[in-house]
Amino acid sequence: MIRVIIERHIADDLAEYYEKAARNTLQQAMNAHGFISGEALHNANDANHRYVIVTYRTIQDWQRWYGSPERKEMMEAIHPMLDRDEKITILQH
Repeated sequence: MIRVIIERHIADDLAEYYEKAARNTLQQAMNAHGFISGEALHNANDANHRYVIVTYRTIQDWQRWYGSPERKEMMEAIHPMLDRDEKITILQH
């Protein structure tokens, strides 16, 4: 089992749009092979600093989702709302 931390910083005044797009992305990820769980959080000191923490069965399952056309399409909607590139950290036991 692995955990993936996706860190994003959204541009000012785009929180409402980001929330909708991020929620859609997480819903799509829930259908991905090997998906176990996921949650979306924000930094208590910076409302534009967001985290998505997902758990997958294997790193291969994550990589399959990461490279999928579905995720790429979702990221096309999210990417313009970010003021910097997302940071992805993969953790394992």
